[in-house]
Amino acid sequence: MVNKLKLDIEEKDLLDSYENDEWQSVDMTSEKIQQYQSYAINALEADGIVSLVFAKDDLKAIQQKAMEAGISYQALITNIVHEFISGNLVEKS
Repeated sequence: MVNKLKLDIEEKDLLDSYENDEWQSVDMTSEKIQQYQSYAINALEADGIVSLVFAKDDLKAIQQKAMEAGISYQALITNIVHEFISGNLVEKS
């Protein structure tokens, strides 16, 4: 494998199993294929729900910053994550 990924034990076992040709195709009707395609599309289009645990002081600080900005603390966290993954929020040098 060209890309070196950090895999947990279960993922490594699955990959090894696949690479050792231990998997076989199953016959599927076009109806079943469409059903699974629909599942995949719905999973990709849905907003994700994530549960996070913060230290009490950090959560209070987040809530305070959100109140100052006039938004919910959930919206603030969403905005911070979005800015980070967009490359607009970077570590100070």
